[in-house]
Amino acid sequence: MVLIDTHTHVFHKEFDADLDEMVERSRAAGVSHMLLPNINLESVERLHAVCSHFPGYCLPMMGLHPCDINEDWKNELDSIGELLHGGKYCAVGEIGLDRHWDLTHYEAQTEALRIQFQWALDLNLPVSIHSRKAIDETMSIAEPYMRKGLKAVLHCFGGSAQQAMRAVDMGFFLGVGGVITYHNSNLHEVLAPLSPERLVLETDAPYLSPVPYRGKRNEPTYLKEINAKLAAALGITEETCAEITTANARLIFHIND
Repeated sequence: MVLIDTHTHVFHKEFDADLDEMVERSRAAGVSHMLLPNINLESVERLHAVCSHFPGYCLPMMGLHPCDINEDWKNELDSIGELLHGGKYCAVGEIGLDRHWDLTHYEAQTEALRIQFQWALDLNLPVSIHSRKAIDETMSIAEPYMRKGLKAVLHCFGGSAQQAMRAVDMGFFLGVGGVITYHNSNLHEVLAPLSPERLVLETDAPYLSPVPYRGKRNEPTYLKEINAKLAAALGITEETCAEITTANARLIFHIND
């Protein structure tokens, strides 16, 4: 069984003590690639260091996270753009909208999102989208770019059944993580009617560990638990679920061995 973690922050300091061992565990668990989304300028050095340490296995994205949009966001985004246009990345990410923590710079978030969508189109790259309490707004902003061919993953999808159907109809792929295993989540019911051809797996490590690891640090090794729960929700075998979601990830993010 081959799995791809399409969204994982293994450059986080929580992995400093056992990064090599964690990667070996993930390889042994069948994880063939890890896709690492950038957060801000400060995270770039750590991101590049991990991807250089595991070339071809840890693949970098480049983008500016909506929660890091502040008073100086235009200058920071300019620097992010220079890196994106001058380097080799598998996606533009992590980008998006966040209405949960602070709405002070929400309008700037929408402007930065449009800019990064256009960069993705210009560079023929997909996008990995963070959308917290802003799924409808995110899809509305994305719609004209999707019509021009933008490929997009709604990372850590947690919306309603109606939002899931709208997203799939628009051409989005949905990122499925540890939340699907939570006893207080109905995500398995939301995803059950969907085709697996529109879904990809992710951990968002070190966050959102699946059951039975909830409360502990997450890592790509635990994709197996997420895949198992998604397969059960879709009524397919774990092997089929892994095969389809891995093929989806390869297609979206242009991954070739």
